[in-house]
Amino acid sequence: MRDKHEPEASPRYISAHEVAERAGVSRSAVSRTFTHGASVSNATREKVMRAAEELGYQVNDLARGLLANRSQLVGMIASDPETPFRSMQIANLSRLLVESGRVPVLITTDKSETGQVSHATLLRYRAQATIVLSGMPSKAFIDLAQRNGQPLIAVGRSEEGPDHIRVNNALAAETAVQIFAARGMRRIGLVTSAVGSPNLVEREAAYVQAAGKAGLEVFVERAERTDYQGGTLAASLLLAPTRGIEGVFCVNDLMALGVMDYARNMLGLSIPAELSVIGFDDIPEASWGAYRLTTFQQSAERQAREILRILDQRLENPAAPPIVVELDLPLITRDTVRTINPKKTGEPR
Repeated sequence: MRDKHEPEASPRYISAHEVAERAGVSRSAVSRTFTHGASVSNATREKVMRAAEELGYQVNDLARGLLANRSQLVGMIASDPETPFRSMQIANLSRLLVESGRVPVLITTDKSETGQVSHATLLRYRAQATIVLSGMPSKAFIDLAQRNGQPLIAVGRSEEGPDHIRVNNALAAETAVQIFAARGMRRIGLVTSAVGSPNLVEREAAYVQAAGKAGLEVFVERAERTDYQGGTLAASLLLAPTRGIEGVFCVNDLMALGVMDYARNMLGLSIPAELSVIGFDDIPEASWGAYRLTTFQQSAERQAREILRILDQRLENPAAPPIVVELDLPLITRDTVRTINPKKTGEPR
């Protein structure tokens, strides 16, 4: 019986040397068998693969990567991984990275210096690339990533230098204003947060500017966080009866769901008859029967495929100019925007 003070035995992994002994070949023959493109006879390959299967041997890719000064690790830096759209981003990107033979590593971050510490970790493990899925890490983090020469793909950010995946925030915000204006609304609102990420700033600026050009009065409310609770809090401030708000654009769907629940449950407003709401992201909950939210669709799967395409292109040509891709955002029309009255506007429903 093992003494309770005796340290636990370390996990034991089958070595390439043991595979070589079982197969009756040299250690280098095992290495060549598991190295893509290396020269090894069919007979030797069969012996090695049979021995590896019998022993349960797996190649130590991490050690290989460190020896070669590279690895198949790909870092994903993200904030709020528990939120619906972020979780879809992470899930889709992780799946495609694994399918391409890479190893995804998720590191969560916030406004602290965690991002820089995390990136230093990825450098020590010779990560193949870093993908920033969040607007939360500071510009200093982006600068650090660029200085070390590791490929960096930023999603929804605006710094010069890295490869970028961007979405057309301005067009979406302008479209929301046009939808409200076409339905005769004169007083509209925007629900956002104080997070201040590039995406949110772009949506707010474009919305306010478009409302001004259309002659609409616009009110902006910011919660601390860009989540459901933030939406309910912003709605409690924005939807004061004296304001007479008729339409609200929310910078993401979670906030829109909070606005809808507060408007209906606390103020007794009918959606869309008395209040129209437009969201952003098209998370699964937006299609639920309780909401049926009209929203702009971000496709997490399309983003992930673009990221993989850019990564392969960057690794093939490291010195190429920055790659920038901008994705459109289809409007998904559901039941939270009132129809146009043809008697008033002359337009079809």
